[in-house]
Amino acid sequence: MFPAMPPARDPDRSRDESRHGTESGWPTHDIPLGPEDLPAIRARDLDRAWHAARGAALEADWGALRGFRFRRAGGETTELVLADRDACCWAGAVERLVGLATLHGVSLCLRLLALVDLLARAPALAARCRLARDGAELDPGLLRLAAAAPLSPEARFDEAAFRAALAPLAQATPALGLPETIA
Repeated sequence: MFPAMPPARDPDRSRDESRHGTESGWPTHDIPLGPEDLPAIRARDLDRAWHAARGAALEADWGALRGFRFRRAGGETTELVLADRDACCWAGAVERLVGLATLHGVSLCLRLLALVDLLARAPALAARCRLARDGAELDPGLLRLAAAAPLSPEARFDEAAFRAALAPLAQATPALGLPETIA
């Protein structure tokens, strides 16, 4: 077995989040703002995270239980614990891919989880996904929207707002498979 390599880091992103254990025993990422204030990311990063998460699931690399503590400027604190096996797997894949020690990494992780949650809640988005035995490919427009759309205070995408934003895109590009570059 090869030794684990440290996660790739974006050199122009500073460490803007800290990680520490909690009384409960799982790692907790202490975030200095709410999920709704996390920065947008690049769609290509979300696409890479999607594929990394799929690879981790195929390898049965289920990751570890972890938490996020969001501290808003007004003093309000929100805690989110990932206890679901799949969510732990996907978060672990993002941690290995870019790390979770920056707002970028946390935003990427939560956007990936929010996108998976949204796809499970909104079957109408199925036209923007190609599901096959060898995996799932996401439409570049869907990825761009998920990379930029705001998260809710609960770290989810607002389904109605997401659908409204995708409506013009659905008319312009009716199905997945159009040659398009992910920015």
